[in-house]
Amino acid sequence: MKRIVLALGGNALGDNLREQMAAAKVAAKAIADLIEDGYEVVITHGNGPQVGMIHLALETAVKADKDFFQIPMSVCVAMSQGYIGYDIQNTLREELLDRGVTKPVATIVTQTLVDGKDPAFSNPSKPIGAFYTREEAGEMIKHGENMKEDAGRGWRRVVASPMPIGIVESATVRALLEAGHIPVTVGGGGIPVEGTEGNHLKGVPAVVDKDFASAKLAEELDADMLIILTAVEKVAVNFGKPEEKWLDEMSIEDAERYIEEGHFAPGSMLPKVKAALMFVKSGSGRKAMITMLTKAHDGLAGKTGTVITN
Repeated sequence: MKRIVLALGGNALGDNLREQMAAAKVAAKAIADLIEDGYEVVITHGNGPQVGMIHLALETAVKADKDFFQIPMSVCVAMSQGYIGYDIQNTLREELLDRGVTKPVATIVTQTLVDGKDPAFSNPSKPIGAFYTREEAGEMIKHGENMKEDAGRGWRRVVASPMPIGIVESATVRALLEAGHIPVTVGGGGIPVEGTEGNHLKGVPAVVDKDFASAKLAEELDADMLIILTAVEKVAVNFGKPEEKWLDEMSIEDAERYIEEGHFAPGSMLPKVKAALMFVKSGSGRKAMITMLTKAHDGLAGKTGTVITN
């Protein structure tokens, strides 16, 4: 049985609860197709719109009541894991039972280990939460917050986006898989934590890219394939230009050359290709695929998608 880590994008789950519930049903059908084909599936997901909404709601509460405690980003990520996982596990469970497949689905509150010395912490750049005036931002900076002006729209809090160095609960995920369960894990890239003295794990003000976290999880689970889902069916070079070319496959050397030539946008396809490379390089025989959710089944059948191989 082949083991697959399937990475859903946060934007693919909508911008609000109603959209998320509808999107989760679409995702459940596509995932159930893979499970019916006999694949062992681990589900990961992004949380961009959702964690932003949670953080904004909590920031609004702080503005309305100064006695309200500011909730750390690590806790916001944990909240988003439960919020999103709840919909995924219920819709997938229902879809499987409707097909006569009895497989438990469970969401795991997952922590991702990062290095406190990661260079990303010296230059926080990921904007989150509400907009503030210059004066409000100045006060927040005095209290230790990192704030940056965001394209003329106001000031926002920014956090670091460090690389994952380990998934704390990967052994739990593996145990569930081996028991025939379907885990939903590494939500939003996982809750970023760093090790301190003793056995304590400390949450840090950061967000981890969910594709990199999924690649690290796939490595630790010894998965056969990492599937990164996005808005397009395949990866393209010269995207949007007359010489645009859609790719069926890339070797490690091809992908690295395309990255060097600047074919992939930093905010969209570049991290996905880099995450795919990270997994493929982590062991022999490993493959990664980038495609759309609704095309994942066809991609595994060799009909579409971009496959990266070692």
